[in-house]
Amino acid sequence: MVETQEQFPFGFLLKYLFTLLGLLLFLLDIALDIWAVVSFYQDGAYVYMALMIFLLLGSSVLLQVFSWLWYSDSLDKIETKVEKFAKSHLLIKPSHFLQLGVHLRYAGVIETSTMDFLHRINNFSNNALHNIRKDVDVKLKHDFLMLRLFEAFSENTPQLTLILSRILQRGELELITGLKILTAASAIAINVALYHRGMHVYGSKARKMSLISTGIYFLWNLLVIIPRVTALALFCSVLPYYIIAHFLSLWMLLVLVAWSQKTNFMKSPGWEWLFRAAVGLIWYFSWFNVSKKGNIKVKMVLYYSFMALDTVMLLGFWCWKVFEYAGCWSSLNPYIVIPTLLGLYVIGILVKLIYYRWFHPKMAEPSEGPFRQAATYAATYYADSTDSTVSTDLSLEDTAAAPVQPLTGVLKRSRTMAANFYF
Repeated sequence: MVETQEQFPFGFLLKYLFTLLGLLLFLLDIALDIWAVVSFYQDGAYVYMALMIFLLLGSSVLLQVFSWLWYSDSLDKIETKVEKFAKSHLLIKPSHFLQLGVHLRYAGVIETSTMDFLHRINNFSNNALHNIRKDVDVKLKHDFLMLRLFEAFSENTPQLTLILSRILQRGELELITGLKILTAASAIAINVALYHRGMHVYGSKARKMSLISTGIYFLWNLLVIIPRVTALALFCSVLPYYIIAHFLSLWMLLVLVAWSQKTNFMKSPGWEWLFRAAVGLIWYFSWFNVSKKGNIKVKMVLYYSFMALDTVMLLGFWCWKVFEYAGCWSSLNPYIVIPTLLGLYVIGILVKLIYYRWFHPKMAEPSEGPFRQAATYAATYYADSTDSTVSTDLSLEDTAAAPVQPLTGVLKRSRTMAANFYF
């Protein structure tokens, strides 16, 4: 816990508003999901309706499984009132069974963000000092940000691809599909940006993470995701049944690649395969580093080269079908569409190079920031478990002298992802 002299928290106000905006889009996305399913049913598009329901249920089940697994190894460390209430009334497991586990986590994040923001405003008004529990903030939000990132690539991005292919087939844009495109794209953008901002607590004081850094991080992700999603939608619009074979074959290959990286994110080796499956799903659309094994720059070059070839192949099949049925696709000129998408992809990679050259923050030393807090936490836990008479108010010297304990649970997960993010 650290003390800081209060200034008006403009930065935290922006962060708090961003959290509320994420909640608004989260709720709006749920309403539009229901509206889209009903709209597909009314239009007689039963295949699209079935695919939409499958994406919603599949993504929800995936998130609930991860959420419950991560709750189960830290039930004794729950600190928000809403989560304590759910635990005391034995509601955590039923809430996940009813597909409401992520909503419970969201309620905890909103509670913590609101209480901290009101506390900052009150201390600013009274010219007081503010105690910041950064360790609590890290433990609470890291798993939530990971779940939101999984949701972006297991639900929002596939939905965006599906709806774009529907528009391409029908040749018209309806209100519901337009709104769903905007909310899906916004959800992807916000979740990617929030994940980036969530890593700022591990940054070095010598090279801090700025809003410009987050903006450029979001921009290069957007520039490489848009061509990928559009190419998949174009391919799906002319060869809808082959997109399933394409996804399954490439996804299984990517899962094997994730296995070859010897990821160590989950508590159980069996559940580690679920994490690798989720990573393979993310890789189907965008790059996400999950391991320090090997040369990371070489891995990125290989990934983007392979995905560029795959995207060109998809566009090639679409172009072939366009020329075969030229009369039906007069509004989409392959000589304009293909160079534009490939150009955006190349620009996105160039922006990524600029980001990692000049804007990527440096990682904090193991002795500072949340890493020191994690060490303190582990040492405190060790003291409590070995001798109940030992004080838990450890000094820095006591922490340094305590036996080194392996990090587990969210501390291990956040440390692993931070190590993979900062390279």
